[in-house]
Amino acid sequence: MVAIFLPLVLFWLLNSEIDQLHRDAMRAQAEVLAERIVAQPDGTLTFNLPDSLKGLYSDAYGRYQFDIRDADGRSLFSSHRRSVTTPSRFSDTVSGASVTRDVAGKTVRIQVAEDLAHRDVIIDDIVSNFFRRVGWITVPILLVLLAIDIIIFRRAIAPLWKASQEASNIGPARTDIRLPTEQIPREIVPLVTAVNQALDRLEAGFRVQRQFTADAAHQLRTPLAILRTRIETLGDGAERRALHADVEAMSRIVAQLLEIAELDTLVLDPDETADLRAVCAEVVGSIAPFAIAQRKDIALKGTEAPVLIHGNSEMLQRAVFNLAENAIKFTAEGTTVEVEMGEDGSVRVRDSGPGIGEGERELIFQRFWRADRRRSDGAGLGLSIVRAVADDHAATVSVENLPGGGAEFTLRFRLANKTASLPSPLVGEVGSTAISACRSTGP
Repeated sequence: MVAIFLPLVLFWLLNSEIDQLHRDAMRAQAEVLAERIVAQPDGTLTFNLPDSLKGLYSDAYGRYQFDIRDADGRSLFSSHRRSVTTPSRFSDTVSGASVTRDVAGKTVRIQVAEDLAHRDVIIDDIVSNFFRRVGWITVPILLVLLAIDIIIFRRAIAPLWKASQEASNIGPARTDIRLPTEQIPREIVPLVTAVNQALDRLEAGFRVQRQFTADAAHQLRTPLAILRTRIETLGDGAERRALHADVEAMSRIVAQLLEIAELDTLVLDPDETADLRAVCAEVVGSIAPFAIAQRKDIALKGTEAPVLIHGNSEMLQRAVFNLAENAIKFTAEGTTVEVEMGEDGSVRVRDSGPGIGEGERELIFQRFWRADRRRSDGAGLGLSIVRAVADDHAATVSVENLPGGGAEFTLRFRLANKTASLPSPLVGEVGSTAISACRSTGP
């Protein structure tokens, strides 16, 4: 509004300055002409126009005109042949000024006018006077206007920046976040409201999907338990062992589906911390019997000091357990799976298996993806759980092939403040026992 109003004001001031200069110039000429009116002894008035001014008021030049009239309006002297009866007669084409003088007791009115078509001849004086008296204030006004605009726009956009930061936190694990409508510009509130309503619908869809997965997994646990019980009543034989293995595999899939459903609704406490060393020790101790049954070994390496990170101990155990279990499945018999902890909050799990193909390094983290569909020892959910845990903890997971063969999976977590307290002394005790048990299972 100021940007529109300011030029209009300046235009009005410029026109006023032009009109004022024009009136002053015309009045000065009228006063010069008034000095040339002389009263004769007989009482008549004469007008003596010097040669220097005759050309200025000539019809050939056509720029200036003058009329000298008495008190009754009768024309006494004029620069044009057809006299003008009223001052307004020639005001449509020319503009000027008039002065009234008393000459020998007679009142005369001198009118001087300039052709508007030649008005630009005084533009230099107009511009010079205008910018000297008025125009200089435009620059500081525009600078102040610019500063005010910047402040206004910053204040107006600040709520939008806040809303965009909130939007960046929305994801499959945080569908409860909504964009704030406080202090949002009125014109944008309908858009923000529509986005929040869309998020409500998406959250409802996610909730239905997660609830279906959890309900299906829960419903499957009961018949699997009944089936396991009935299989136990069968006689000892190859058929019973095969059925038992199938039920255990199905139970493992159901448990993984429940883990996925739980991870989808997990909201971490920002202040929650976990001892990564104790988590890895617990995992190695619990999975060591499985490794021995597969004629393989598992070793715990890395720092002996606690490594505090931001995270949930139970979820971290699931991620490390799935990595270790996956490594045990694919490593060769008689080899060792290494679980190494770093002081930088990283966990590396190495195996001596066939490695991961370049084109499969992202696919292996997708749900139900398996390189060999003929294998029946898994549903392709373990590594997807690892990725979900990493995403929930703002961590990263990567995989690389080792030069001597095998693969190395790396999880990197955010370190917590060293002054934070340990999560639980029980975890540390279990972890120490797990390390000792692992070391005792070597060949």
